[in-house]
Amino acid sequence: MSDEETARRMLAAAIAAVEESGMTVSLEHISFEKIISDAGVARSAVYRRWPYKDLFFSDLLRELAKGAGPAIIDANPGALPAAARTLLATLAWARTPALRPALAAEVLRRAALGEFEAFHGSSAWQTYLALQATFRGLPDGDLRAEVHRSLIESERAMVADVATAYTRLAQLIGLRPRAGITFETLARQAIAALRGLLLMAPSNPEIVTRRFQANPFGAPEPAEWSEPALAIASMVVGALEADPDVRWSDEHERSVAAALRTARIDRS
Repeated sequence: MSDEETARRMLAAAIAAVEESGMTVSLEHISFEKIISDAGVARSAVYRRWPYKDLFFSDLLRELAKGAGPAIIDANPGALPAAARTLLATLAWARTPALRPALAAEVLRRAALGEFEAFHGSSAWQTYLALQATFRGLPDGDLRAEVHRSLIESERAMVADVATAYTRLAQLIGLRPRAGITFETLARQAIAALRGLLLMAPSNPEIVTRRFQANPFGAPEPAEWSEPALAIASMVVGALEADPDVRWSDEHERSVAAALRTARIDRS
């Protein structure tokens, strides 16, 4: 077996171990000897490639950072069909411009808790958050620079995914960002809120469990809210307004409904 194949198998086995258990602020819970066993490679070849365990873990950090940033939308594949169903059920709200922000909030209310629970139980998200923390403790040098570049790319990809989803939602129901605000800004804020709640949840379990009746955005009637839904909806909906250029006719509503039915079918 070549040194390159040994390296590939070792890193693949280590990544699998991290994905199974999650990553802490260090990699000390990952057994180097067990990785050698799981990889099915010769110890002599491993130590020829990495004379010291720390050298292997440096390469592992590089590989983890390259694949960092689990996509928010892909992490919860049922989110888009569920959002389409919500919009179809409440699309009549969009006929009244003042109710359009409440309609966006309703979509976020129903989606936010499911997304939060998906990420809360995700070892990929634990690893991503730990990578962010680990990066801050790395000494200046090539490893820190490489991990930093990879994290920047993953952050940009996540923001782009969320911004695209928010743009599509706003366009469908006749909303636009208020002056000076972009969907990218809203996406960054929503991701930051989600990340903060994920970090707080282990010592604040009510973030996951608490439900309350409220009507914070002027919907036709109160509904059951969760803390993650309220945090994200407050951030996003407060920065949106009815688009005066949208003329909500019966024909327009039928075209929006047709687009939503297609989205629901395509992603269900």
